[in-house]
Amino acid sequence: MSASAAHESAGQDPVLFQEIQGRDGRRIGVATLNSPQTLNGLSLPMCRLLDERLQAWAADDSLVAVVLNGAGGKAFCAGGDLHALYRSMLDSPADDPWANAAARAFFETEYRLDYRIHCYPKPVLCWASGIVMGGGVGLMLGASHRIVTGTTRFAMPEVTIGLFPDVAGTWMLSRLPRGIGTFLAFTGAQLGAGDCLHYGLADRVCDAEGLEALLAALAAVDWAADPGSHAVQVDAVLDACQTPAPEPGPLQRHAGSIRQACNRTGFLEIGAAIAAWENHPDPWLARAAATFLSGSPGSARLSHTLLARARHRSLAETFRTEFTASLHCCAEPDFREGIRALLIDKDKTPHWNPATLERATAEWAQRFLAPLEPAGQPHPLADLGA
Repeated sequence: MSASAAHESAGQDPVLFQEIQGRDGRRIGVATLNSPQTLNGLSLPMCRLLDERLQAWAADDSLVAVVLNGAGGKAFCAGGDLHALYRSMLDSPADDPWANAAARAFFETEYRLDYRIHCYPKPVLCWASGIVMGGGVGLMLGASHRIVTGTTRFAMPEVTIGLFPDVAGTWMLSRLPRGIGTFLAFTGAQLGAGDCLHYGLADRVCDAEGLEALLAALAAVDWAADPGSHAVQVDAVLDACQTPAPEPGPLQRHAGSIRQACNRTGFLEIGAAIAAWENHPDPWLARAAATFLSGSPGSARLSHTLLARARHRSLAETFRTEFTASLHCCAEPDFREGIRALLIDKDKTPHWNPATLERATAEWAQRFLAPLEPAGQPHPLADLGA
């Protein structure tokens, strides 16, 4: 059965699962996020279904590789289920972040899924075509083979909704060349295939219409008896399917200026340097500055704090820190206000608190690191990395 036929037969299941028969009884698992009307926004049921199936496939010796993709053609995954999080914030006391059980369940399940992909014992190919933002970046980051196309639009735009680059986004951004990660966190700037490939955010570029051909090529592989060789065999398939490297993207072209502006310690100095590009002749830089200037000052400060912290922490430690910070965000006003302005009332006029970069101090940001779990209870993600 082709991927498109699977879509037609499975109706509105939030994730479609398919197993493609290969040679000698070997199979390739295909997981398709199936909510094209929300650009495959990642919901709690989707996370649970994916995590359960990935665990089952990991234990199946005849299944040799996994492919993640999104239905609809426009997006792999444009982020998380912000409507559900908004409802959870309205239903929970603002003075008790831990009381938001729905948010706890979502972030714990999502982060466990992301961590599982990072540590998965078999090749995971992520077909990151179209929009890849927020929660979609979390799924993509841990894949062993990250494939982008000419339609890929990769970004972590959480500054526009009062959050921060979570799903190990702070871990990823902190490991880019100094200043580059800070710029992306502060501006939510979108990257295409060329920049993703250059900065190690993707591994291969393929034609946007090439997924079916890739699946057929994987099915035709004479898989080695040693599972340790399967990733090398996937590399060979992708070598045959990939397209020539794209032209340098805007992040590459402006890398010198961006590093000069953002590779510094001072939060306010970085903000002033980005703001100075508001009328830049290059529309990409001007748009990045405009997004920063209209975004949440608190989000920028929190991103600045978390990136500095993640640079010296493990992946598991970063997920634990992000879980705590995300729950705090659900109780603070900006995340709720950002979703309201963008998705609920759609007036695009959020009222941020703190309202200025000067008021978003380093001391203010420390509240997002305060432990939340009840006394004597371990962190919900304490077992990651154990």
